[in-house]
Amino acid sequence: MDISVIADTFDAWTDDALGWISDNGGWLFDPLRATLEGTYNGVLWLLQLAPFYVVAVALALLGWRLVNAVSGILIGLALVFCSFMGLWDQTMSTLALVVTATILALIIGIPIGILAGFVQWFDSFLEPILDLIQTLPPYIYLLPAIALLGFGPATALVATFIVAMPPAVRLTALGIRMTPHAFIELGQASGLTPWQMFTKIRLPFAIPSMMAGINQSLMMAFGMVVIAGIVGSGGLGETIYGAVRTLDIATSINAAIAIVILTMVLDRLTQSAARRAKVGAR
Repeated sequence: MDISVIADTFDAWTDDALGWISDNGGWLFDPLRATLEGTYNGVLWLLQLAPFYVVAVALALLGWRLVNAVSGILIGLALVFCSFMGLWDQTMSTLALVVTATILALIIGIPIGILAGFVQWFDSFLEPILDLIQTLPPYIYLLPAIALLGFGPATALVATFIVAMPPAVRLTALGIRMTPHAFIELGQASGLTPWQMFTKIRLPFAIPSMMAGINQSLMMAFGMVVIAGIVGSGGLGETIYGAVRTLDIATSINAAIAIVILTMVLDRLTQSAARRAKVGAR
């Protein structure tokens, strides 16, 4: 049989299957969409509850505490600059999307990573799946999500969640496996239960690697922001997408600057938190 015939048959089956799921899966995907959009709207409401200068000062103080005074001041000024560009609401919308997707990725990814850290065959099973997720072009995940959830924040959340989850799984599993064998033997000799062994020995050693996973998940989520603008995610991604369509160069540059600012702020804060966790684990 000609290979092209096989490919066409596979494509037809895929389209038919996706169409059947879309037509018959409303009982599942409609509540899922409502839940995702409700969670996103709740996070966005919290972020927009305080004026921009209160949020800027709060993150500046957090930067001062986690990094240093200079970084705290720069963080505050950078966030105020986003407001002066007239993009504060879009910036908070983007932050809500990234935070919501990352939290979902961590809620699911960290337990999977812990299991993979303990069970070698499960880790070997996950490796090619995670490789595939991280290798495929990110916009690929938008297509089935659009078919099942329609346009809007829910589709953007699902696609961003998929992209953000692999680092959390990999680095959590790595952290669990990095526990020094001498400490494991000490715990066994002390008569610790498996739960005590996990909470008092393995988890403290794994926290620095897990924090690095959180940082990488955030960065992967930000990489999806502009792409997610195609499906009406709102925020800076949609602003850039709209500006590109109308050749509004100034707006696209301003939105890109805001994304860079937001990415750098969260990157510095989470990296510093990871360093502190590593020092605390020693």
